[in-house]
Amino acid sequence: MKHFFALSLFALLLATCSTAPKSAAPDLIYINGNFFTADSLHPQATAVAILGDRILAVGNDADLKKLADKNTQIIDLQGAFAMPGFIEGHGHFNSLGSSLQNLNLMNTKTWAEITGLVAERAKSAKPGDWIEGRGWHQEKWYESPGPTVNGYPYNTELNVVSPNNPVVLFHVSGHGLIANAKAIELAGISSESADPIGGRIVRDAGGKLTGVFEENAMDLILKPFTEWQNQRPEAERTATWEKANQLAATECLAKGITSFQDAGSNFWELSQYRRLAEAGQLPVRLWVMASQPTGPEIPKLADYPQIGLGNQFFTCRAVKCYFDGALGSYGAWLLAPYDDKPGFVGQNTTSVDTIARIAKACHQYGLQLCVHAIGDRANRALLNLVETEFYESGKLKVESDKSVDKRWRIEHSQHIDVQDIPRFGQLGVIASMQAIHCTSDAPFVVKRLGVERARTGAYAWRSLLDSGAHLANGTDAPVEDVNPLPCLYAAVTRKPTTPSPDGGGRGEAFFPEQKMTREEALFSYTIWNAWAAFEEKEKGSLTPGKLADIVILSKDLLHCGPEEILEAKVLKTVLGGKVKYELH
Repeated sequence: MKHFFALSLFALLLATCSTAPKSAAPDLIYINGNFFTADSLHPQATAVAILGDRILAVGNDADLKKLADKNTQIIDLQGAFAMPGFIEGHGHFNSLGSSLQNLNLMNTKTWAEITGLVAERAKSAKPGDWIEGRGWHQEKWYESPGPTVNGYPYNTELNVVSPNNPVVLFHVSGHGLIANAKAIELAGISSESADPIGGRIVRDAGGKLTGVFEENAMDLILKPFTEWQNQRPEAERTATWEKANQLAATECLAKGITSFQDAGSNFWELSQYRRLAEAGQLPVRLWVMASQPTGPEIPKLADYPQIGLGNQFFTCRAVKCYFDGALGSYGAWLLAPYDDKPGFVGQNTTSVDTIARIAKACHQYGLQLCVHAIGDRANRALLNLVETEFYESGKLKVESDKSVDKRWRIEHSQHIDVQDIPRFGQLGVIASMQAIHCTSDAPFVVKRLGVERARTGAYAWRSLLDSGAHLANGTDAPVEDVNPLPCLYAAVTRKPTTPSPDGGGRGEAFFPEQKMTREEALFSYTIWNAWAAFEEKEKGSLTPGKLADIVILSKDLLHCGPEEILEAKVLKTVLGGKVKYELH
């Protein structure tokens, strides 16, 4: 059957492809490989033939060699494992690049280490320049930072090491920050300042500012920070932005990522991505969500969707909204209070009415709605909204002019009430989850939610899949390392990807009954992510006619031992038939 599949499709291409050379011989054939195709009809192969930027045929060595002519390059993979290029299902592309330029705090272990990095940067900072960093998480430090409020440090030491330069350090989740006194002064904030709706200025019991701002309160600091950024000439701003993109692309290609689903870019950034794509200057394929529009911006959505521009390098067909915050910063909107913060249920950062208004615009313009929701209350409210919009008397409404296959997505879907788990499949809502968040957050999830809520509804991949839901996977980079391999390991083991600081190994699995199978995990980084973006006809599997995006690895991710997943190396990343990264 595999032989027939390869050759019959080859004959079909000969007959129908008017743009192919008359011979239609492949430019390149990879042979002697161990291919996981992510195509359920033809799951394995030893050879793949490529013509231009597309897959011409998939099958065995002998049959595909017959397609070659004198100009065909044949490469022996020597048994290496190969699969469709990884699709990052939820990340922040330019922010990833920016995190590689600014203070990267992801691997810091103490507050003292962080303030030391700020002190070094302050020595070379120009007067008035802001010092920016991201990646700290108070629950992951190896020692106490001293006096705290809800585990957060005071900004006292930041004030000492940088008295003249404003400092803003973003929480790894992106849903909180700590600022020094200079930044707070520029923002015009005092201990008497009121908390904004959907946000909190963190104070101690005596009302003293700690320097920490959660959720919508971050905007108070971001206002002067953004004003400083925008003082630069347009050319400098664009060059800095493009440099961040290049850094992000280099990082992605080195880790086998050929497509990246960006979870929110503003209209200026969308126009820049389109410009680069149409000029052939985007190094990876981007599928981008438009950031949550304000009321006056909603009509701009009429210019979308924009699909497959620049030879399939740029698509914007979705809108990203924020409904609540993150669990680590007490922003996830919960049905019952936090176990470690009695009486507090988190933050609803955008009203239900606003989300409903944007949902109607997405429905009108044929866009996907993608909503950040982490807490169980936020997930339930969004499911209720979808049900109200598209269901009537318990059945999907039938529309004459539009498909009911909306593939609307809840981004993160981390904590779900058991009653709501089946509703994802019933309503056709995609649970766009990030497996690495499970094991990264595990040290504090039970503390926040208690054992029962954590056991039944936290990162409930198995329950969602068994109830018929569609899943997507990713890292939420730069919240986590963009590397898919630790994320895959987390999906199939639910164990920490790094050893514990006390030398006790990786620790126990976080409710392992919810883990994915090995094949499901690989699907979740390939064809499932493609399907979640309406791109399953273009990518996500090694199928003739699809884009020739392939990653070649040193380990068989389908069959190797779990620990070996973390040891695997990307040998080559192939994008559109061209090698864009090679391990040396």
